Amino acid sequence: MRKHYLYTVLTTALLFIGCQQSGGQQKEQTGPEYAMVPASDSLPKLAESFKNVKRNEIEKYIKKFFNNQFENICFLVAKNGEIIYERYEGYADKEQNVLNAENTPLHIASVSKVLTATAILKLIDAKKLTLDQKLTTLFQGFPYKDVTIRTLLNHRSGMKKYNYFCDDAKIWGRKKTLTNKDLLHILMTKNIPLETKTDTHFSYNNTNYALLALVIEKVTGKKYRDAMKEIIFYPLGMTHTFVFDEETPKEKATPSYKYNYVKYGFDFLDAVYGDKNIYSTPRDLLKFDLARNAPGFLSPDLLEQVFKGYSYEAKGEKNYGLGIRLREWATGQKLFYHNGWWHGNTSSYISLREENTVIIALSNKYTKKTYQLKNLSALFGNYPFALGDTATNGD
Repeated sequence: MRKHYLYTVLTTALLFIGCQQSGGQQKEQTGPEYAMVPASDSLPKLAESFKNVKRNEIEKYIKKFFNNQFENICFLVAKNGEIIYERYEGYADKEQNVLNAENTPLHIASVSKVLTATAILKLIDAKKLTLDQKLTTLFQGFPYKDVTIRTLLNHRSGMKKYNYFCDDAKIWGRKKTLTNKDLLHILMTKNIPLETKTDTHFSYNNTNYALLALVIEKVTGKKYRDAMKEIIFYPLGMTHTFVFDEETPKEKATPSYKYNYVKYGFDFLDAVYGDKNIYSTPRDLLKFDLARNAPGFLSPDLLEQVFKGYSYEAKGEKNYGLGIRLREWATGQKLFYHNGWWHGNTSSYISLREENTVIIALSNKYTKKTYQLKNLSALFGNYPFALGDTATNGD
């Protein structure tokens, strides 16, 4: 039998949380200078009347949206660091009859890119890198002379997607596991041409973030998994978050499923990280969001460059910043978010910076409905979403 947990607001003693952009200050720095700092708990407390109204509105929407058939969903909405609503449904491991719960780490798919970008930005802020530094200065023999850290972050490198060519047996093939270092070697030895000239077009591309993970390793001298612990997971108290790589035991990974509960097996791309392969929970991602939106997260000049669009070749409201998707409307309103998909895992991270609100949805059983929980933004600010809208948009 499926089981769910519906939580009311939790006190800050239960979570290592703090302030967002318009609130208090960050706590004292611990660890290396480029490590993230938890936000302090100084945002205004929410009135019980506000929390009750929003909780009822959220529950009404999701019950209608899911037709009371919740299957696999791990979901959280918080404002000013206080959880208004959270829900955990379905199986973490159906074969073992293990249910999803608040401490179940699920594969967050491309939401991993937000964390990878954050680590890179912290290294830039600490002057260990520069935003427009060329990859040729980091990897001797790198063949694309105009590719920079910035063009990796904003998906304007022009490189090809690695899943488009690494399945070719003449280049790599499907029979052996691909790692990030293998991918770099392929790019440097197999004459893989650019898809477009660098910094002329937007093309969402996992290759960019697999390379950014190698940049993190190069600059810190640590494996990506250890660097991410040092920069983000440990200082923020994200105790149920980890990186899956080629050395991680497969049984540590929470399974994912097709729509009919057929389990996805591992394939040759499952060891590549940076673009994906972080496992986390909504509560841990709340801690991350609070720290990322606290004053002092980055220097003002660098922060300004993160939350702006870079690709205007085509008209439309969708754009991409430095490691974050955005919607830009004629009203001047902006929505910052990131979606993800990998095998049966889907994810959505919606950060309402002006409203000090975050919406996080993770699922390990394939569904596009995860992405539409961004419609709840309309409950907290002037976002042009209809709560009855069930159109779906993926990664």
